[in-house]
Amino acid sequence: MDSACRTVDVAGSRRCASSALLDALLGRETSLITSGEKRPAKAGSPFHLSFGDGGAAALVAPDGGARLIGHASLSRDFIDIYSSRAHPTPYAYEERFVREIGTRDIIAPTIKAALANAGVEPGDIAHVAVVEPLANMWRDIAKATGITAHNHAGDLLAAAGDLGAAHALFALALALDAAKPGDKILLAAFGSGCDALVLEVSGPVAGAAAARTALREGQLFADYIRFLSLTGTIDLDWGVRAEFEQKAQATVLNRYGRDMIGFIGGRDGTGNVQFPKSRVPVRPDANGPEPMTDVRLADVPARLMSVTADRLNFTPDPPFWFGLVQFDNGARVMMELTDADESPFTVGDALTMRLRIKSFDRRRGFCTYFWKAAPASRPAMEG
Repeated sequence: MDSACRTVDVAGSRRCASSALLDALLGRETSLITSGEKRPAKAGSPFHLSFGDGGAAALVAPDGGARLIGHASLSRDFIDIYSSRAHPTPYAYEERFVREIGTRDIIAPTIKAALANAGVEPGDIAHVAVVEPLANMWRDIAKATGITAHNHAGDLLAAAGDLGAAHALFALALALDAAKPGDKILLAAFGSGCDALVLEVSGPVAGAAAARTALREGQLFADYIRFLSLTGTIDLDWGVRAEFEQKAQATVLNRYGRDMIGFIGGRDGTGNVQFPKSRVPVRPDANGPEPMTDVRLADVPARLMSVTADRLNFTPDPPFWFGLVQFDNGARVMMELTDADESPFTVGDALTMRLRIKSFDRRRGFCTYFWKAAPASRPAMEG
């Protein structure tokens, strides 16, 4: 078949998010596309320094702030990185070969085809989100296509590293945040070929500004051993306190998984909110089972009522912070705290909820997730 025949891999290709987004835009139904990646790399390797862990999502609906006006795809089994289950850490092929073939034979022709399909000239493109196989390839791609617009994917690479499958959607959010109505945006993602999409902005896109804010905020630390430990690159000896069983019970996840991942509590007949839900409300004057209305706590502002820093119980990033959290809607929950900066948690701190790994079952290789309370305002990053 011709290389212009579209192929779709939404799990094992670096352009899987762009392929899924294109499918959703060509369809007629409301769709949510989510992407995320955490790729292993050998400590000290160039990939260990350039890879970033991240996620991004896009909602496709009839009333969105941007619409697809043209697209093109190219399928090619081009090997620039060796990686497999037998060799999970990547091994890169020669950069000059990747730059020349990737630009000349894959990315540039796909972009030109997308522009022709959209009926626009290279100069009509106001913003670009082109995922580069290697840093600084946009200069050659821009020269080959005649596009002079700024590449927001390069800004993302410099600020957060290569986010893999999530890079295209995150860079698109940055481009949408910078664009104004009438602007045309080029999105292109590379991996076993290339997808190129031309979008026209008609209005604000919800969530785009949040992506740019996320790049400006975060927590910096200079302890490389801590980084290696938290990313699973090295396995430290945590002693006997780390040897407890953390098996996730399938029956518990089946019964309460929705409430745990959604952080959904309940409101009883008197308006009292609690988590977790129970057949009999926790209020003192309750005298029997009552129906409860679902209340999502993940987005409710909260404050810290009590706090403890435990250095005896195991946690992969000591100390183990926990405390009583008071939500603005009246709920009170004993929770683990996370993202502590140089100044420790104190009573009265404003908090926000973040979905994080709660435990990891090493024997079975299974993660469980739950919400943790973090400082409401995150520190600004350098630059």
